[in-house]
Amino acid sequence: MKKITLKMWKEIDGIIQRHKEKSGALIPVLEECQSVCGYLPMEVQERISKGLNIPGSTIYGVVTFYSFFTMAPKGRHIIKICLGTACYVRGGKPNLESIQDEFGVETGGTTGDLRFSLDSVRCIGACGMAPAMVVDDDTYAQVSKQNIMKILDGYK
Repeated sequence: MKKITLKMWKEIDGIIQRHKEKSGALIPVLEECQSVCGYLPMEVQERISKGLNIPGSTIYGVVTFYSFFTMAPKGRHIIKICLGTACYVRGGKPNLESIQDEFGVETGGTTGDLRFSLDSVRCIGACGMAPAMVVDDDTYAQVSKQNIMKILDGYK
């Protein structure tokens, strides 16, 4: 688990102070705090709750409702394996399995060294490039079990 440092706490407190008197500040505060920490663990949510005087249950509800918030640390690089019809038929599932085996990570999980987070998606809109994979903002076409590790080696 990624530890929240004293420096991070100071930044979080600054974010809360800047937004404390603004109505509708919860989502911007959550976004900024997540950018500081990389995720929103319960202790950060509790700090925000006290600082903004918003019930913890409300904060938890917002964090768990919106997919762009996460309560678990994410890796430095986000891998998305497309499992839409074209990608699935052309080898998306074996690509996903090879990453899971190589890095010991399940779909939706993060490697122990926080290098990668792995997700599967239903479509990335690149059916003509199937099977496709996205790493961060980079899209890769015709990914295979043979070249997938070479691609991922470029992400440290």
